[in-house]
Amino acid sequence: MATEIPDPLVGFQFALELGGKLTGYFTEVSGIGSEHEVIEHKVVDAKGHDHIRKVPGRMKWNDVTLKRGMTDNLDIWDWREKVIQGKLKEARTNCSIIMFDRDYTPRAQWDFINAWPVKVTGPEVKADGNDFGIEDLTLAHEGMKRVKI
Repeated sequence: MATEIPDPLVGFQFALELGGKLTGYFTEVSGIGSEHEVIEHKVVDAKGHDHIRKVPGRMKWNDVTLKRGMTDNLDIWDWREKVIQGKLKEARTNCSIIMFDRDYTPRAQWDFINAWPVKVTGPEVKADGNDFGIEDLTLAHEGMKRVKI
């Protein structure tokens, strides 16, 4: 009996939900993940041999960047404005990034704790060009979890 191996997921589009409310769709996401600092301990074993043992130190959550074509939706700009005004307690919110396939079926989801917008940038366009205006959103957060859909 052959075992079916699932195909890798193909991300077609991503949605950002802030506090359970859909904020927008994005075409690119990067930075989802975490890492530990590596601490090196010099140890001597029972036979007197020097070794370097590596152990995990503090954990760090990576900042997440999302990109999308510019729209008339100002939710992420309004969210960023709270941080600019010093209302960080109000700006921190739980959010989710949902990855959709080409049929717009949700395929993966990441939930983030106490996220807030570190940076929002507008488009770099030329008057004589045909490029779409792209907005970037960078999020800091205090933890994340991949959720089974």
